[in-house]
Formats: sequence, C-alpha cells, structure tokens
Amino acid sequence: MASGNVRSQCPYCGVGCGLELIPPALPGQAVKRDAEGNPMWTARGDRQHPSSLGQVCIKGATVGETLARGRLREPLYRASLDEPFQPITWEQAMDLLVGRIRSTLATKGPDAIAMYGSGQFHTEDYYLAQKLLKGALGTNNFDANSRLCMSSAVAGYTRSLGSDGPPACYEDLDHCTVAFLIGTNTAECHPVLFQRLLKRKKRNPGSVKIVVVDPRLTETAKAADVHLPIAPGTDLALLHGLAHLVLRENGQDPAFIDDHTENYKAFFDLAARWTPRKVARFCNIPEKRLREVAELFHRRERVLSLWSMGVNQRREGTAVVGGLINLHLLTAQIGKEGAGPFSLTGQPNAMGGREAGGLAHLLPGYRVVTNSEHRQEVEQAWQFPAGRIAAAPGLAAWQQVEAMERGELDLWWVAATNPLVSMPDLDRVKAAMRRCPLVVVSDAYADTETSHYAHLLLPAAQWSEKAGAMTNSERRVTYCPAYRPRHGESRPDWEVFAEVGRRLGFEEQFSYASAAEVYAEFSQLTAGRLCDVSGLSHALLEEAGPQQWPFPAGASASGEAKRLYSDHQFATPSGRARFCTDQPMGLAEPPCETYPLVLTVGRYLGQWHTMTRTGKVERLQTMHPKPLLEVHPQDALELHLRDGELAAVSSRRGHITATVKVTDRIRRGSVFLPMHWGFTQENACEANTLMHDQACPVSKQPELKACAVIVAPAVSVVKPLEQEAGRLEALRRWFTPALH
Repeated sequence: MASGNVRSQCPYCGVGCGLELIPPALPGQAVKRDAEGNPMWTARGDRQHPSSLGQVCIKGATVGETLARGRLREPLYRASLDEPFQPITWEQAMDLLVGRIRSTLATKGPDAIAMYGSGQFHTEDYYLAQKLLKGALGTNNFDANSRLCMSSAVAGYTRSLGSDGPPACYEDLDHCTVAFLIGTNTAECHPVLFQRLLKRKKRNPGSVKIVVVDPRLTETAKAADVHLPIAPGTDLALLHGLAHLVLRENGQDPAFIDDHTENYKAFFDLAARWTPRKVARFCNIPEKRLREVAELFHRRERVLSLWSMGVNQRREGTAVVGGLINLHLLTAQIGKEGAGPFSLTGQPNAMGGREAGGLAHLLPGYRVVTNSEHRQEVEQAWQFPAGRIAAAPGLAAWQQVEAMERGELDLWWVAATNPLVSMPDLDRVKAAMRRCPLVVVSDAYADTETSHYAHLLLPAAQWSEKAGAMTNSERRVTYCPAYRPRHGESRPDWEVFAEVGRRLGFEEQFSYASAAEVYAEFSQLTAGRLCDVSGLSHALLEEAGPQQWPFPAGASASGEAKRLYSDHQFATPSGRARFCTDQPMGLAEPPCETYPLVLTVGRYLGQWHTMTRTGKVERLQTMHPKPLLEVHPQDALELHLRDGELAAVSSRRGHITATVKVTDRIRRGSVFLPMHWGFTQENACEANTLMHDQACPVSKQPELKACAVIVAPAVSVVKPLEQEAGRLEALRRWFTPALH
C-alpha cells in the first residue's frame, strides 16, 4: 500500500475532480484518525488534475472520514428476510450464488437473472459485469443507476447526434459568452464547475451571461443574470419558443443547417406553432423574459448549455434533450470553443459505465444489442459462440422491479448502489423485493436501506482499496490506485464477477491477474468507436495523468481539451445531425383537485445521493441536519402550515412527514424535498416513496422530478414514528457482526 501522497479522482459526482490523498502518518506528526479511531487519509484538491485545477468541494475534502466507518466486513446470509443475518465464508457465499445461477438457468433460463449496478463501479467492474451477464449467462438484464440519472441524455445525444458522448469540455466554461443552465442546480450538485464559472465572471463581469431555468430560486439561480422560474414540466415548450424567436429574428445559421443537419423542415414547422404568447402562458413567465433569453441564442454568441437531473428525470426527458440540441444545431453552436450541449453526469463513473456497455440495451464501445454486427464483434472478442448475446434489450431498472413483482426473477443482484432510496414508489419496490427468492447486495457499507431487504450480503472493496479507471463528465479518464488495504474480507466487484464466471465453467474468458488486464481487454474493444480509448492503459494514465477520449492507439498523452464534432461530421448514418420534433406533453402527473401541489425533489450541497458516505461525516450532517419541505409563504398560509413544524405530504402512492421551511425560493403551487434521507437515517424522509414510476418512453428514465401531492399539518404521527424507530433498531441488531 502507498506510504506517500497519492493522486486519484474524487468518488462523488461526475465532475471527477482530482484529489491528492495524504497518508494518516507523517514524520513528526500524530496519526490522523476518524471518529471511530481508524487511521484516516485526508484529501485536498490536486492542482495537476486538468479537470478541476486543484479545486474541491466539501464532500471531496472530507471523503477520508468515510472510508472505514460502518463497513461490511464479511459475507452475511439469511434464508428469509424474517431471520437475522449470519456470517458465512466467501466459499459458502459463492456456492450459494453460483448454485442459484445454475438452477435458474436450468429451470427458467437466463432472463430470470438480473443485475442492477452503479456509477460507483470502476470501468473494470462495469466491463466484467457485462461480460458475465450478456456473454456468459446470455441475458441483457444488466442495468445501472445511470437509468435514473443519465439515460435521457444518452438517448437524446443518440437521437440527435448519432451517439452518446458529451461534445463539450470544461474549458468551454472559460470561453462561452452565454452559460444556459436548465434543470441543474449546479452550485450545489456540481459545485466546482459552478465556482469556475463564477470566478471567471467576477474577474471579467461582462465576459459571460448566466441564464438559469428552474422553478426554484436555487443557489444557482441566485447567481444568474436571468432566472426563468418556469412552471414544472414546461421545459420543452420553452425551448421550442426560444427556437421560434431565433428563427423570427434570422438568428439561425443557414449554411450549417443545409450542410450538416436533417429534418429541418419538420422542425421549422413545429417551432412556428410555439409563439411567444403561447409559450409565455404555457411556462407561466413574462413574454419579455423569453425574448431576452432568445436574443442570447443568436449565432453571434458562444452558447454552452448545461443540464442534469431536472431535464433527464422526466417523462419527456429525451425530448427535452433533443429540444436543447435543436437550438445548438439551429445556431451552429456545437463542435467549437465555448459552445455546445453539455450534460453534467451525476455519478463519478457513469460515463465509464456507458463506454463499457453498462445499460440493458448497450454493449462495450457504444455498441447496442439490437445491432447484429455489434453483437458479433463482442462475441468474437469475448470468445463466446455466435448468438450468445441476446438480440433484444434486457430489463431496464424499473422493469426489473416489475419482473420481481410478477415472480419472474429468481435472482436480483444489486451492486454498489442503494435503490431503496433512489427508486420511485419505494413501497412498491420493497414489496417486489420480498417476492424475489434471492436478493444479493454487494456493498462496501453494512447498513444501507437496500441491505435490509437482501438475503446475501457481499462485502465490496471500494475506491481507495482497488485499482481502476473512471471517466468524468468531460470524457476524461483518471486512474484511481489502491492506496489503502482492503477492509476485512472485502473484494473488488470485478474479482467477484470473474470468480463467478470461472465457477460457471468459463475459465479462459475470466482469467485475469489484475484490474490492468481487465482494462486492457476493454480498451481494445473501443478501437475505432467514438469513445475510443484503445491507446489508454493503467500504466499510461498513472505516468502521464488523466486523458480525454477519443484516445486511439498511437495517440500522444496531452492535457489539452478535446471537443467532439469539430469537423461537423456526426455519428449518424448520413453524417448529419438530426432536428427532433417532439410535442410538449407536460408533467406525467399534473396537480388536480385532490392533489393540488407539485412536489419536486433535489439535492443539498453537503449530502450526496443516499448518504451512504456523507451521512458519516459530522461536518456535513451539521450543514444539513435534516430534510426540509420548502413551501411558498402564500401556500403555507392557505394550508395552515407553520415554519419549523411537521407537515404530512401525501401522493397517490404513499405518505411521509417532513419539517416545513416557509420560503419564497419555491414557486406557488410547488413544494420541494431533498431525496437523500432513507429509512435508516435518524431523520427519515423517504421522498421517493411519493414518486410515480411513469418514465420516458425512449430512455426508460422515471420522472423522479415531479408528482402531485397534498400537504397538511401533521397529526397523529408520533406513534407510527415510534413504531418505525423500534423496527429499525431491531433490524440494525442483525447487522452487529458486520459493523466495524
């Protein structure tokens, strides 16, 4: 293990900041320890990392405090969810797991097995999961939490540009004249990028205008030159209205449209119908503000559009991504410095997962399972017989839940993620999991919400304890070394997947001596593809530092920024980008007389996803001690809600309670909750219990950003809360053997 300072990529969000890790013991100084007395590495920003230039947010700066606390130390098993967990050996765990796989293959076939993975995986973990399920087992039932995060961006890029892959890079923040932020609270969710933009604006106030489209007055919106607080679910209409005004003022680029796009006539006809008056009424914003923003999209500007979950987590998520890309095609704002559509990834290696084929319809190298040539290329590389990879997409994340409900899954394997906080309609997910004969959870931590509904727990070595590569939002690949010993009996996920493959009889396909060997095999499968990393290796990344793709064999290491489509040749069959023509639909579940408010969910700066890590850091808990229900003052008055008191929030699917925060940062008719607090947290508030499962028909991404609710002062909640607390305490006792 390392004894000096180590460089790596932060394991939190998709910004992928560089970290410099400092060992617990330095000459002449006391050993640094966490709250439980474990020796603790500390972190600071890596000034040599080209993506973050030494900057780091409070989560990355405190990551060392999370690495040893509350860990799962050994495999645990119980035959029934009503029994306590008992420690078992890895040999016993493998016998159970492989035995179930064999029996299921013999009785129900491969599609009765499914895995739900994570952007917390290293690329090597992702890749071997694909090889195991899609190759060895012959099922495409691998999906990941990218389905809840970035799948609408993937589908939108693919429909418009021919392939996944963000065209822009972080340097474009330094060169754009307009930063158009829609559906992203960048200040809290991707803070290092937002600070980069603000520092530039402070140095040169006239250099960039910031436009923020968000129903809430977020920290991001507070810093904007223009804030458009549109009604929830009206994003696509807004984008069509902006296109209408660009066309009316001849702000389009005719030469680019003629030479490099298709389907323009149909798009022109669609945009013509979304007049300023119609859009202003639809979005509930002043027509003047709409015109003000449209002027910034004319071709004389360099427009960089940034978006995240507020766009992706929608029934029309793919359509909204297409509408945003339409504006860039209309004005030729793509493939050049300071311009382009740019999705901000949620997870640290969701990009690497997409490159490795980590969704139910994908194969490594941005290939798709429905393409026979793609399947044949991968089968040959993996040394499996022709026809082994199924021709139809596997079950997406929510479809896996539905399959469990129907009793069609014998085995659900969840790895490095916590769906019993992040999925919609959580009570339904819990009921579905109770129907599955074997739920396996691979996790570094012992007491996640999902682990309470598992039969078999496998202790996972996490970032810092295993070597691997991760790709951030700007397509930059960073080598993450193992600099700490593995915790207890934990193992890297790729090693577990490889051992299962070998035990199933695929010795040759799953014989790897190191993660470097796994990456070498994966990288060669990307040769000639848009996401070509065939020139990268662990050794090169370790020596030369992080590199952006495309990086084909023979390329030279460089810290220079790379943009896609600078030659305006797109990845479609015609080489032309496509205008999309989706009609706005609005919210999947609009408010009504019974449920008159729209609930939207989001994140806090100091917490991350389901708090598996951040919930262990006192500083972060102090920043956000509990979840708060944001309510507009007028709504609070009419609903008899008081600041600081409990409110009951109900949807068609469930009920929760939360502390009220009366604030004018939320629109009238809307309320807001953070999504972080699951049922194991002290201030449990399962926001996604309320959310519906309706999803984008193209990307299959659920609309986790909005549902219809009713809110009232909470009454008679003390006893149910006491009962729930007692049940959780009993459940926690089952985990005692696993806790550090």
